[in-house]
Amino acid sequence: MTDDIVAKLERRLGRLHARQRLGIEGDHEARVFGHGLNFFHIENWYSVHSLIRKTLKASGLYWRGAANARRVQVRRNEVALGGLPTGFDGFTILHISDMHVDISPGAMETLESLLPGLRYDLCVLTGDFRGQTYGPFDDTLAGLERIRARIASPVYAVLGNHDTVRMLPGMEEMGIRLLLNESVVLEREGQRIHLAGIDDAHYFRVDNIEKTAERIPHDEVSILLSHTPEIYRQAAHAGFRLLLGGHTHGGQICLPGAIPITLDSHLPRRLGSGAWKYRGMAGYTSVGVGSSIVAVRLNCLPEITLHRLRSAPQ
Repeated sequence: MTDDIVAKLERRLGRLHARQRLGIEGDHEARVFGHGLNFFHIENWYSVHSLIRKTLKASGLYWRGAANARRVQVRRNEVALGGLPTGFDGFTILHISDMHVDISPGAMETLESLLPGLRYDLCVLTGDFRGQTYGPFDDTLAGLERIRARIASPVYAVLGNHDTVRMLPGMEEMGIRLLLNESVVLEREGQRIHLAGIDDAHYFRVDNIEKTAERIPHDEVSILLSHTPEIYRQAAHAGFRLLLGGHTHGGQICLPGAIPITLDSHLPRRLGSGAWKYRGMAGYTSVGVGSSIVAVRLNCLPEITLHRLRSAPQ
């Protein structure tokens, strides 16, 4: 890693956040290459990846699962929010999550073909842009740039547990604004709402909801982007009206009826995919457009989602 990237990150995020994130990433890579405890997480145990692939082929499910991984669906979700300014009634957010660009070529081809036909006011990307959890990311940025060229501006994003903060300069240069414990104001017809995003709360645990929310007036509508929905309690109590996330892949390889074998999250299963509510906050957990570990999906098709905001009585 060059001193130039470190300097850019410190200017962009502040010295503490940049150094903290980079330090934790360094510890993570040391565990993987040193075969420490973290090595045995399924995402890093690459012999298991081969075993999963061989088992699926032996069962006859692999090729069906590989075909499913390309079948990206466009979901539509109506979100009623109390206090939503009238100017934002009908405001539509395109939500793309868990792209795993470099290991999901089929899904990326389908995504590229779908994007030009969609209409929306804003696009959000909720993390996990690369396939591996460490190492080079040039292929990820190259693939992401091809997708970005087909997405209408503005585009906001957060990082996931597969992503390195070193990707930030390259992503922002292609017109993707990262929100890492930050918020921005969205204005329309002289009215406003707030869009916020936190850094990864699943593995790196460098999220800071308090810092993210501190400049948002409590009586104004705010939307939170988080790679993982595991922080739903904190988000609701911080006053966010809508949480958009991903991470779970909806299980990716599921039993009939879309029953996930695992969600790899500390999360109630009802919050593992699709629309949900917790206290006064609406939420949506995307099953993702790409695939993790192996590019196979069973009983859980990949998706992108158009969220349409609607005014609701308070």
